[in-house]
Amino acid sequence: MAAGAFEDIPSKIFIGGLASYTSNESLRSHFEKYGDVEDSILMMDRVTGRSRGFGFITFRDTESVDRVMAEAQVVDGKGVEVKRAVPRDPSTDSNNNTRKEGGSQRTKKIFVGGIAASTTEEEFKNYFEKYGTVVDAVLMYDKDTNRPRGFGFITFDTEDAVEEVMLVADHTISGKWVEIKRAVPKTHGPPSRDRGGGGGGG
Repeated sequence: MAAGAFEDIPSKIFIGGLASYTSNESLRSHFEKYGDVEDSILMMDRVTGRSRGFGFITFRDTESVDRVMAEAQVVDGKGVEVKRAVPRDPSTDSNNNTRKEGGSQRTKKIFVGGIAASTTEEEFKNYFEKYGTVVDAVLMYDKDTNRPRGFGFITFDTEDAVEEVMLVADHTISGKWVEIKRAVPKTHGPPSRDRGGGGGGG
């Protein structure tokens, strides 16, 4: 009976850093040597119709994913980044937001933690530009020492870009794994503080 659980494991990978001239056909063709490809998607810019430089491949089995992950990948003469895609869990999407921080609330902003002290703002921004247009990239620094605090925020121009980021299981910037969460807006009104602190109108 446990077999049913394995059928739910997606055999999907994210491919980033693709050359602008790579087509969906050449992307699929490259990965077909690792196993049966059920689906291949090259993400295109809706406005310009040009490749956004990343895509997804879904295999028929997880063994194919293991074979891909075991070696460096070069597609159309360009080294690319390959990661396992994170399955979306429909049970947590709209009704049950308890398992994910922030639930699945759509947002254009993400929190990034565990950033290496050596990471520059330019490297930080460049990493996320493969997922979409970055309108703001902020690394947080200590006010007194001016040393990096190890976290920052990225704001995209669309919510879809955040969804693409969240699909990827592991993110590594400057050789260090980082933690990513949706930056959901705080609820209106401070929950624990008294409101006015003065001006009591009685």
